[in-house]
Amino acid sequence: MTRRACAGFTLIEILVAIAVFGLLATFAYATLGQTLDNATMLTDRMDRLEAVQRTVRFLGDDLLQAAPRPVRGDLGDNFVPAISTSRTGDFALELTHGGWSNPAGLPRGTLQRSAYRIEDGKLIRYHWNVLDRTFSNQPVATVLLDDVESLAFQFLQADGKWSDTWPPEGAPAALGLRARPRAVQFVLTLTDEGEISRLIEVAP
Repeated sequence: MTRRACAGFTLIEILVAIAVFGLLATFAYATLGQTLDNATMLTDRMDRLEAVQRTVRFLGDDLLQAAPRPVRGDLGDNFVPAISTSRTGDFALELTHGGWSNPAGLPRGTLQRSAYRIEDGKLIRYHWNVLDRTFSNQPVATVLLDDVESLAFQFLQADGKWSDTWPPEGAPAALGLRARPRAVQFVLTLTDEGEISRLIEVAP
């Protein structure tokens, strides 16, 4: 056996191997980091789309099942229309609607009073556990979506004309309390998604 055959790796060979291993490890780490970043971005995107879809579904279902049931005001001395909008009031939209599920079989009806309002860029849905509420009946608030710029409504009247308020201006007080539009179009404007518009036919 020759002396050359018994010799180990030289220092240069070891350094070259370490350098190659370091390059491969750096490349693998960068690839893994990029993959994790992409996964995080995809998860955030899916969560955002899910929140948008949930918000559109809530609005659509509430408007579709709008009921002609006015409610008593907080003081009990007046009535609030079944559907009500306000640019200066507490809520952008407040309405009575059906479809309130009752899986526990509680002794209550299926009508619910809900309202929508934008606070600090967040769209919040409120609902009450009673229709004719008082100051002691506090609403349940659910944040549906953030980065919301605006939420606007248009209502199709029986005569085929559109109104951006409800009850429409000039409607008789008694009729306005129970009146429902034939259809409602809402436009939800988001910072990242732009305008999302839906036309909902109100169930007769």
